[in-house]
Amino acid sequence: MAKRVFKFAPLNGAFMATSILGVLISLMYVYPRSSDWGVTFTLVFGAMFLAAMASMTHADPDTFVEIETKNRRK
Repeated sequence: MAKRVFKFAPLNGAFMATSILGVLISLMYVYPRSSDWGVTFTLVFGAMFLAAMASMTHADPDTFVEIETKNRRK
């Protein structure tokens, strides 16, 4: 059986910006009002940030360019 190679999804910069903004809002605004929701939102947006970092480090840039070019033509 052939070995499977894991492919990272090419995520755009807006995904990373959303994750950073989400972590900041969760820590500054949500956590002081409700610690349970603050921690939960921080974990979710933190996972998004880690996914964006992994995508930025390991994803193939040509795939991202191909996806973005295809979206602009429509």
